[in-house]
Amino acid sequence: MPELLNIYQQRIHEQLDAYLQDDQVPASLLAAMRYAVFNGGKRIRPSLIYMTSLILGASLEKADKTACAIEMIHCYSLIHDDLPCMDDDDLRRGQPTVHIQFDEATAILAGDALQAYAFELIAGDVALSHTTRLDLIGLLAKAAGPAGMVGGQALDLAAESKRISHLELETMHRRKTGDLISACLAAGARIGGADPATEQALIDYGYALGLAFQVRDDILDHTGDTLVLGKPSGSDQDNAKSTFISTHGLSAASAQLDALHQTAIEALIPLGKTATPLIALADFIARRDH
Repeated sequence: MPELLNIYQQRIHEQLDAYLQDDQVPASLLAAMRYAVFNGGKRIRPSLIYMTSLILGASLEKADKTACAIEMIHCYSLIHDDLPCMDDDDLRRGQPTVHIQFDEATAILAGDALQAYAFELIAGDVALSHTTRLDLIGLLAKAAGPAGMVGGQALDLAAESKRISHLELETMHRRKTGDLISACLAAGARIGGADPATEQALIDYGYALGLAFQVRDDILDHTGDTLVLGKPSGSDQDNAKSTFISTHGLSAASAQLDALHQTAIEALIPLGKTATPLIALADFIARRDH
């Protein structure tokens, strides 16, 4: 799986580099945007868009700008998550976080800029029809907005130093992580012209994958090494975060990861052998070490 990811990582790197070149943007702001975007990362979300589009017969060129937009939204969210008023992290992907490398105001503006630029890219994508562009903007806005990723972050902050139920924990992470990941599958489905049943199967896979990703994150935060993770291990515990470990314990969280991994794979049954790359990605997510 890493070999396939490398192909998509290289492509998205080249695309992002091309779009993050603008002499009309203040130099310090552009530097912070590029720092956040090119500071490593597995590029799971744009890879999902590429995989899904290809599975459904669409070209990578049709998926390029949407893949860039999703990654920009993701990187903006990481900038803001790391801020002192949020998770207050000094390391991201083994490097100083944006507000440490630059300053807090520049970090906030870089996140704001990446968020807005994501929608600009999709709106101007002449490789897609006007209807598809509108659909994608709506999908991404909902997944990243107050009922999605941002709402999940608000629930996360509100849950600090509290005991919350399994349902509340799952809802929090479904919004914070699952909504954007499932939006990648839905976006690929729209670009590839999938029928409603196929799109729903992909969305179901995305939600299971998103939760599996978060459970694995929680396990790694509890058991991983800072040098491998690229960020401080144990930070969730230090910040009194509600996690699958704090709520269920390590053994139960590991069992839940296995169950979510299986749910993700089963969701893809209607796609048959064409879903092989997505199955391989689910395997990678469940077993990753960072």
